[in-house]
Amino acid sequence: MNNAEIIVKGQKYCLNVFNRLPIAMVRGEGSYVFDADGNKYLDFVGGIAVNALGHAHPAVAKALAEQAARLIHASNLYWLEPQVQLAEVLAENSAFDKVFFGNSGAEANEGALKLARKYAIYRGHAECQQVITMQSSFHGRTLATLTATGQDKMHHGFEPLAPGFTYVPFNDWPALQAAVNEQTCAIMLEPVQGEGGVFPAEPEFLRQLRQLCDERDIVLIFDEVQTGLGRTGKLFAYQHSGVVPDIMTLAKALGGGAPIGAFLSTDKVAAAFQPGDHGSTFGGNPLVCAAGLAVMQVMLEQDLPGQAAAMGDYLKSRLAELQAKYSCITEIRGQGLLLGVQLDRPGAPVVQACLKRGVLLNCTAGSVLRLIPPLNISRAEADEFISVLDSALQEVLQ
Repeated sequence: MNNAEIIVKGQKYCLNVFNRLPIAMVRGEGSYVFDADGNKYLDFVGGIAVNALGHAHPAVAKALAEQAARLIHASNLYWLEPQVQLAEVLAENSAFDKVFFGNSGAEANEGALKLARKYAIYRGHAECQQVITMQSSFHGRTLATLTATGQDKMHHGFEPLAPGFTYVPFNDWPALQAAVNEQTCAIMLEPVQGEGGVFPAEPEFLRQLRQLCDERDIVLIFDEVQTGLGRTGKLFAYQHSGVVPDIMTLAKALGGGAPIGAFLSTDKVAAAFQPGDHGSTFGGNPLVCAAGLAVMQVMLEQDLPGQAAAMGDYLKSRLAELQAKYSCITEIRGQGLLLGVQLDRPGAPVVQACLKRGVLLNCTAGSVLRLIPPLNISRAEADEFISVLDSALQEVLQ
């Protein structure tokens, strides 16, 4: 089928919940994807930070094919070698002791919230049920993670929301102090707010949070679904500040495109969960864990976090050139290859102009161009993107 045929069938049979661009992707290779009409696009969306190794990476494809021929699923009634191996790699390369695997970032965040509330009961404080999250945050689309998301527009139409959530402005220490009370069991935030407009947490804010949580025995949760696994220039974003949370959630890049999520915990907090407290039919299945192992091997052996840091600095310098040229660019922010270009106007027309020129770009928070390409993009591909963005801005401003 061509683009038009796929779109017609999709509109007929698929639930209408996505604002899709009028193209249908059928193949990917490295930093590029191809639609059903044969058009080629430089991908600066990367599956929304999923394709950290690019598209159809040979190590991930090989791992999936070999594992599919060996064992796809056997359930968590039994020990599964790829799951144990991936848990070991994650724990040994982070500050955490235990890992639970699910199928998505939302599931990872759900599990983290459950563990935090169970920990309060475990330590004899059943009254502690309040979770504090940040305004403009994004944590998922299940009812609990939707409620945890600090954006009113996400909540409309889904009331009543899950009880026990309080929102404070991001990086606002006095507001957070005022929100904490005797019922607070957890504080949850993204080290860099992605969907909220690419806003990094201030290191001092995180250090103050850690001290407060230690003093009050409150569980600190970092949602690293988007920031984790090299995206910000370190393997995990918490490493920039040196502030280690009690629970960290991962997804997106972990499977290289295969659906997987995880939450990691210290032994202290993990002790609250006992058999039967949490589970997943498909979570940690051999197929996706084999993909995750391949991703981690490439990530570590090729130092993709280091590459992301270097390429992020290069892109920032090239974006600064555009900022000097176009007054509509008011700020460039972010870490590594999670960058936000703040515009003084809606970003959708720029996204459309880039699409016409063969570049996929994402706009979040209405006016922020979010750059989340593969971590192994080349300088030539970065230059190609800058050239297209330059041309797109010219068109939109005219």
